[in-house]
Amino acid sequence: MRAPSRRGLLLAVLGLTFIDPSAANCECGYSVTTGGNDEDASTQLFTDLLESDFVHVDYVGADSQGRKGWAAQEYNKSGTDARGPYGEAFVLENVKGSLLADAGAWTGNGSGGGDAGLQLTVGSEVMGGMVLSAEAATTGLDYLYGSYRVGMKVTDVPGTCSAFFWYFNDTQEVNIEFLSADFDADTSTYPVNLGLQTPESRASGYNASQAGTFATHNLPFDPSADFHEYRFDLLADRVLFYADGALLATMANNRSSSSSSTDGGAVVVPSEPGNLLLSHWSNGDPDRSRGPPPADATTAVRYVKAYYNSTAAGRRADLAARCADPTGPAAVCAVPEGDATFFFAYQANMTVNQTTYAAGDSAAGRTEAPASAAVALLGTLAVVMWACLS
Repeated sequence: MRAPSRRGLLLAVLGLTFIDPSAANCECGYSVTTGGNDEDASTQLFTDLLESDFVHVDYVGADSQGRKGWAAQEYNKSGTDARGPYGEAFVLENVKGSLLADAGAWTGNGSGGGDAGLQLTVGSEVMGGMVLSAEAATTGLDYLYGSYRVGMKVTDVPGTCSAFFWYFNDTQEVNIEFLSADFDADTSTYPVNLGLQTPESRASGYNASQAGTFATHNLPFDPSADFHEYRFDLLADRVLFYADGALLATMANNRSSSSSSTDGGAVVVPSEPGNLLLSHWSNGDPDRSRGPPPADATTAVRYVKAYYNSTAAGRRADLAARCADPTGPAAVCAVPEGDATFFFAYQANMTVNQTTYAAGDSAAGRTEAPASAAVALLGTLAVVMWACLS
């Protein structure tokens, strides 16, 4: 792989959390190499993290709902709003955790049956004109630039859409979607749809393919047979999409590239903070989800890992309070690639006061230091990282 270019580091640094800088590693953030084997490869520094282990932790149960960074969603979309012959009813019962008791185990059936992890189920019956669907969302709305990953095994039951996406509004959205009706084992056809919703796509009825912000890539594996990691890097000027670490497509301001899509016009990369969602739904749209599924269909999620820059004021203040010496030997930690079982949160002193929900010293955004101090620190971080890349 070619070394990262000196185009280097995107520092939209917007957050960290307070600790004694001498007490932990990674106090200035986490580095990620983005791009493929080309001159566009670059190293990014992200200052916050969300690591959600759905195999061993219940994030949406009665005792956890909304308290651990995630919340199951409950709302209805009419057929008109859903743009299908049926509406979508997102219900709490269709989002559940199925856990493994052994902290060292990562595969197998969970406590609720089926694959261990967060299970998102779409029902086969239509009730009151609605298809019962499933969705979970981060409770934080402060996610902007970052590297966002999901370990997911999608359903093989035709007639649903499984999605991992970032959302601010209907014109600022980043999507990774699977339409199970498109899978064909006989022809080894396993497409994943990648896209951005933009003001241009709204003008075409939210058809991102008409706005140059859509790509379909045929995967070299069956995404319903096992868990794989899907990822998008949301940067200030471009969004990059991956499967198991392989770059699939890049969509950027004024250009897009993919081996499986036609280049379009200008791409508007999101510029406002949003949140992350896991969704599994059907509305009978013959051009999209199709369905409803002939049997209850479940997509399972093992983890979500987000290394990002928060827009929350408390986190921005925490950056200045904690990142005392960005030149320190362990001030910035590289994110390991290709290791689904690695979590910084499970290592000693690598996420102190950087997590999203812990009640003690690991809780984020607890510092009241002036945000101006965080801004002053950005220049120092940029100089240090540029020096490392030179």
